[in-house]
Amino acid sequence: MREPEQIPTVIIGAGQSGLSAGYYLAQRQLPFVILEANARVGDTWRKRWDSLRLFTPARFDGLVGMPFPASPHTFPTKDEMADYLEAYVARFALPVRTGATVDRLSRAGERFLVSTEAGAIEAEQVIVAMASYQRRRVPAFAAELDQHIVQLHSSEYRSPRQLRPGAVLIVGAGNSGAEIGVEVARHGHLTWLSGRDPGHIPFRIESAVTQRFLLRFLFRVVFHRVLSTSTPIGRKIRPRLLVHSGPLIRQKPSDLAAAGIQYAPRTTGARDGRPVLVDGRVLDVANVIWCTGFHPGFSWIDLPALAPDGEPLHERGIVPSVPGLYFVGLHFLYALSSTMIHGVARDARHVVDTVAARVHESQRVRERAAEVHRVA
Repeated sequence: MREPEQIPTVIIGAGQSGLSAGYYLAQRQLPFVILEANARVGDTWRKRWDSLRLFTPARFDGLVGMPFPASPHTFPTKDEMADYLEAYVARFALPVRTGATVDRLSRAGERFLVSTEAGAIEAEQVIVAMASYQRRRVPAFAAELDQHIVQLHSSEYRSPRQLRPGAVLIVGAGNSGAEIGVEVARHGHLTWLSGRDPGHIPFRIESAVTQRFLLRFLFRVVFHRVLSTSTPIGRKIRPRLLVHSGPLIRQKPSDLAAAGIQYAPRTTGARDGRPVLVDGRVLDVANVIWCTGFHPGFSWIDLPALAPDGEPLHERGIVPSVPGLYFVGLHFLYALSSTMIHGVARDARHVVDTVAARVHESQRVRERAAEVHRVA
């Protein structure tokens, strides 16, 4: 059996949070590697639905050290974002290994053992740079629906071409559900949008006035500073935002109505192969799109770092129970901006500062031990 490769710091995930952490490690000249499960950097974005555009204009979509190469007021497509991440890796020569799926993260004595199909890596420190959206969440009663109903999770949906002729039920009324709902309704499908109304922001994000004043205040002040674990209001609202969808950003109720979308209460079960609403109504639909979110998907972490619900136990990305283990990219890790492209740099820098401090402390310990040995 091949001996594990020795690399001081391993970053798992080459999305915007992992690349940000890599940037700061490179700036400190600390050796590391970034492991990415996909074949290409940015593939997580490429695999989302075809018409997806970011909810933030390009001026807020650049990572640390490299502005997004587009007009600052435009909203990049998901493929443009994917290509930007790939270009970011090339620009800073970040050591990314693609096609490297991590099967297990465990301990090997005092070090971490990162297991992949290509072999194992022993590391002193590990940064898990993955969002809390790794495994799709679909209710158990989905298996009771008629086999002829097309069922797709939002992570599988690409375009209306995947759907059968007939009505569409979208379960989950958050941003993904609203965006997909408008698209399929405009393609001629009778569309039901089922779920709790998450509310909506009361302005148009595309308008020049909004971008000049409101978005800057919203992203840089409210999401980045006010709604954080350092403020009373942030600590109060965080538990709710970890469970429920945030307000609709691009779509408004008037947009949904104009598209012909019909609202429905929660979908709670199945009867005779058809979806049933909480009010007892049965919908005769040909398609169901589950915009029902994700499980954390961290079961491959074989360390005492997870709560019973699978969420990481951390303090601003640092895991007290497992020294040397960190997280970046989690929903509301420190602030509401933690999963937003413009907000990941602060969390990554905070974690890398801790990584660097541990490296320097280890060096001092080794130097003191060597000095004692020379004296003896």
